[in-house]
Amino acid sequence: MDIVPEVRAFNRFYTSVIGVLGAGMHDTPYSLTEARVLFELGTREAADAAGIRAMLGLDPGYLSRILARFESDGLVSRERSAEDARRQVVRLTPKGRDTFAVLDRRSATEIETLLAKLTDPERRRLVSAMGTVRSLLEPAERREPYVIRPPRAGDLGWVVHRHGVLYSEEYGWGAAFEALVARIVAEYVEGHDPRREAAWVAEVRGEPVGCVFCVRKDDTTAQLRLLLVEPSARGMGIGGRLVEECLRFAAAAGYRRIVLWTRDVLASARRIYQAAGFELVEQHPGEESGIPVNEQIWARDL
Repeated sequence: MDIVPEVRAFNRFYTSVIGVLGAGMHDTPYSLTEARVLFELGTREAADAAGIRAMLGLDPGYLSRILARFESDGLVSRERSAEDARRQVVRLTPKGRDTFAVLDRRSATEIETLLAKLTDPERRRLVSAMGTVRSLLEPAERREPYVIRPPRAGDLGWVVHRHGVLYSEEYGWGAAFEALVARIVAEYVEGHDPRREAAWVAEVRGEPVGCVFCVRKDDTTAQLRLLLVEPSARGMGIGGRLVEECLRFAAAAGYRRIVLWTRDVLASARRIYQAAGFELVEQHPGEESGIPVNEQIWARDL
């Protein structure tokens, strides 16, 4: 399948949706590229011109003309770096800050208007799909940082909800699977022994994007459960880090072995488990919401 025409068609569609082909961004005299330069300048006190050029992939002469226009319009001031006279430091003037604020406000308003016609589930699907595009195409060094933390109030409900939504959307699994997840979470809370059981949530920009649980199976065996990473956060290494936390805790808690239950269609999760040293020890056919699945048990010593 030749996907190049599909990608180009999507690019034409999306640029039309956000209106970047007009004379100016958000009813201003500035182009998309000029607006991007303004945005980068507006999010910091001062910026190195070479850094802005590298970040946006701009030709040096093109950026120089943009900055000259901004300076002529009274939006920026430029000076040589005190540390390196070869480098140029750029700052927004008060007028430049005002112009940036207008662009930022109008951009937010236009996006809010665009999203207003969507339902909450549709908005989540849109953001998830956008996250998938970013995770696949964005260089790893530019991806946002994440934190791994213990669950907070509301996180356990999020675990059940997102398992239900994602596995329904991606695999067609229904309410019975969501109910299973709810039971696992309820059992974790009701019988929780903090010395031998733990859970972790991955967070990006203050929002949960992943989770995993380590629970007691028997005195010598732990079980890894409910590993999940949002599509918007995939490709960042979060799944592997969550599994590492689980393994580290299980070993420190005195378990000698750890097992997990999964299904063969969950290929991304399987790659994470294999990379962490798990081996397939059992499998048999099963069914979920009328869909045939292959149940698998993976394990490794600690």
